Amino acid sequence: MSRPTGNTRLKAARVAAGYNSQQALADAFTRTAPQLGIRGLAVGVRQVRRWESAAPPWPQPDVRRVLTNLLGQSMEELGFAPPWGPEGSQAETTRRGPSVAPLTNHRLAAVPAQSVAVIQPTSIARDFEAVTRSHRHLYWSVAPATLHPAVLEHARLGCALLPETANPGRRTLAAALAESYLLAGRIEFFDLRQPDQASDTLLRALQAAGEADDPLLGSAILAHTAFIPGWAGEHEAAVEGMVAARTYARRGPASAEFWAWLDAVEAECETRCGNTRTALHLIDHAEDTLATGSEHATPAWMDWFSPARLAAFKGNTQLKAGHLPQARATLVQVLEALPPKSDKQRTVVFGDLAAVEAAGSRPEEACGYAFQALDQLAITWYATGMDRVREVRRTLTPWQNEQCVRDLDDRLYDWGTTVSALQR
Repeated sequence: MSRPTGNTRLKAARVAAGYNSQQALADAFTRTAPQLGIRGLAVGVRQVRRWESAAPPWPQPDVRRVLTNLLGQSMEELGFAPPWGPEGSQAETTRRGPSVAPLTNHRLAAVPAQSVAVIQPTSIARDFEAVTRSHRHLYWSVAPATLHPAVLEHARLGCALLPETANPGRRTLAAALAESYLLAGRIEFFDLRQPDQASDTLLRALQAAGEADDPLLGSAILAHTAFIPGWAGEHEAAVEGMVAARTYARRGPASAEFWAWLDAVEAECETRCGNTRTALHLIDHAEDTLATGSEHATPAWMDWFSPARLAAFKGNTQLKAGHLPQARATLVQVLEALPPKSDKQRTVVFGDLAAVEAAGSRPEEACGYAFQALDQLAITWYATGMDRVREVRRTLTPWQNEQCVRDLDDRLYDWGTTVSALQR
């Protein structure tokens, strides 16, 4: 199969796995081969360039073993065609009609490349896009465990439709598919706290964005991917992810809001890695960027960011930096500015305000904010918000015999909250 722009699947998988250059993948390949018991096997940039060409050669068995181990996908999913033809390959199976794996196994459909046969009407892309848009709106109120399976099934449908759709509808459908996988990855990471699964899902999103040739979607996906090592305190991997995200953003008409959000993401990663001074500098830059503005519009799918949410990032960083009065003032203003649909963000702000009061040796005020967070979590579950409450409870250990802390424990470990947390 010809690929005028090269093997975009392998390129997307390489970048999503943290190898931002062909040299980085070649070096990782050479390091990994001995770990798999394969001696004397090494590749250079020239070989990686051939793999990412429009007609990549089918590698030898040991090479295939190392590649699939590094990138976590089959050779067909990485854009390679076996020399015996497509029969029996996953790509052909996808075109004939993929078998849908049970959702309990959390298996993801591969993002297919263009097929020769085009049988879908021109309206199919807009119809699929409309459902994707509805899922985007439902995210803010529907329970994540309820919405997540529907989003994944919709993405599987998109994978089945993509080879049967011609341009320009194909690019529209691929962009909507990328957005669906991005939403699924966001739910997995922020709502369900499943970072490993989110990493796999975001890789699918990046593949779809590559099929759509949408650099802004690619940038947003890569920035979300950077959250995963950033929250784990893996600074180097987070920085590499953000370099890739900013590179993609420069290729598209990024708005001031989009650039500010990238600053905010990097600031949160820096905060999680203990670099609060760098984080505050990034937030200051984001505020300046928003104040300056730009002629470009923010994509409709980017509905998770606003000046109020930038301020929420700032309040959390001020808290971690020990600037308690500033953090308190910032977070109180955020509560007043958040729109009604921001219930998930509101639980995080309540949790941060509770942490501010606990750090200031004000246990009653801290418990009061923690109670408000739990009240909101009972309406709209958000694992990130619950994490904030648990962090606050750990800091309240010096006052654990106080009645307010005992009352918080009774609420935090009542039947409903405990079962709900364990289910998720």
